[in-house]
Amino acid sequence: ANHGCRRAQPVARRAEPDAPAAMVRHNNVIPNQHFHKTLWQDHVKTWFDQAARKKRRRLARAKKAAAVAPRPVGLLRPAVHPPTIKYNYKLRQGRGFTFAELKEAGIKKKEALTIGIAVDHRRRNRSAESLQLNAQRLKEYKAALILFPKKRGKPKAGDSGKEELSAAQQVTMKTVLPMPVIEKGEEAMIITTEMKEDNVFHKLRVTRADYRLFGVRQRNRLAAALKD
Repeated sequence: ANHGCRRAQPVARRAEPDAPAAMVRHNNVIPNQHFHKTLWQDHVKTWFDQAARKKRRRLARAKKAAAVAPRPVGLLRPAVHPPTIKYNYKLRQGRGFTFAELKEAGIKKKEALTIGIAVDHRRRNRSAESLQLNAQRLKEYKAALILFPKKRGKPKAGDSGKEELSAAQQVTMKTVLPMPVIEKGEEAMIITTEMKEDNVFHKLRVTRADYRLFGVRQRNRLAAALKD
């Protein structure tokens, strides 16, 4: 009999989904290792042709030298400083000489390539030292240059004489002229008391101010002289 009490109905609870697996953090490669590769010997790089390659390169250089003889194997190139602080204390071969360097050495732009001098129309001289260094390099080359006539027995103005032609030897070095030697910098020294007491920062600031205010001071000086 029902005495007014409602029977509790069983409540079906929804099953909670499983917590998602932890995701890989950051943009890393998804681990997918497979260790079933066989015959690792097929993936080893060898260099058994090193001696043959060396011989092939040497023969190619000799063939090229014989083809261009008696001219040098390469062009004369400038001495330049490599970029970045790590390497700029050295000297290496550049792409070509600037127009300013050719002008300083008294060589025309169109004439340069005809006598074995490389020209680079993009390079600029940022200092007088580099300009003088490469201009001197060009002058040395020009002094040692032997010009063969285009046609045998018909020399033109500027061509070398018979004695020079007979004594000519082909230059097969990596550089037509040896690279100039850089002067070594100052050697390490003990810091003295005078060096410690000297205020270099103040000197630099004063020098910069003098350079910056040169025009203003000169104008004021002229204005004061006119008033007097």
